[in-house]
Amino acid sequence: MKRILIILALILTSATGFGQQDAQITQYMYNMSVINPAYATGEIGMLNLGGLYRSQWVGVTGAPQTANFFAHYAISDKIEAGISVVRDEIGDIVTEDNIYADFAYVLQVSETANLSLGLKAGVSFFNTNFNGLQFTDDNIQPDPAFQNNINETFPNLGVGAFYFTDNFYLGVSAPNLLTSKHLDSDLGIRRIGAEEIHFFATSGYVFDLGGDVKFKPSFMVKGVKGAPLAIDINANVLINNRFEAGLGYRMDDAIIGMVNFKVTPSLRVGYAYDYTTSRLGDFGSGSHEVFLLFDLDFLGLSKGYDKSPRFF
Repeated sequence: MKRILIILALILTSATGFGQQDAQITQYMYNMSVINPAYATGEIGMLNLGGLYRSQWVGVTGAPQTANFFAHYAISDKIEAGISVVRDEIGDIVTEDNIYADFAYVLQVSETANLSLGLKAGVSFFNTNFNGLQFTDDNIQPDPAFQNNINETFPNLGVGAFYFTDNFYLGVSAPNLLTSKHLDSDLGIRRIGAEEIHFFATSGYVFDLGGDVKFKPSFMVKGVKGAPLAIDINANVLINNRFEAGLGYRMDDAIIGMVNFKVTPSLRVGYAYDYTTSRLGDFGSGSHEVFLLFDLDFLGLSKGYDKSPRFF
């Protein structure tokens, strides 16, 4: 079985019609810039920095690992901008790096609500290393798709919309609109490795329960051609604006536990564990995810974490 699961993960990640391609992120509510370029806070002078690392299906050979970083800044009450970087690895076979610039234009639609429209533009670097790839049966002719390494760069564009108030947000986005091909063949292989467009819908609400306790339900729906909808439903409780814990469920995939701490007024640290409920749970011990969020308030105008949609 050596390297078999690596090949399986490669096919599931890169082949048209087989499954999702974009990296799975459990703590999306703290990482909104990566999936939606229209994400906005309305906090002028506040630089938001964030980093996340995910180790998926721990114990499975060649399981995916993902790291991302974002920086986001409100230039004015109408313009917000930032950068987002995502690196996805599958064993020592596949790496994909996505580097984007994000731009959002914020429209005030009422005294308490704003609608932001966003654009994401950048490049994706896709690389494979099939050297040393081993097959279980030496008598089987290797798939031609795995005979040559790939080193390619693709442009990409994304769009999004983000509606938000002090205690509610609703976002829709498609962070990758261009369907670039990684592999092609004249031997009956049809568009192997073609990117598919992913669609995201996210929403959350903050219920103030009194006594410095807030209840924060949220959900994310992710859709891509060739795979069933991925639906995350989460419920977190925030205590004294410092400690947060919650549970989540990803339909037909995982049960999730989350916790995060406000270590300093500008630093928050979080962790999530996904207990796999699908058959993949027979081969691994679940997924681990950690994040760091750091805010720099250049103008001393911070409204507090409970006012920011990132912390819904």
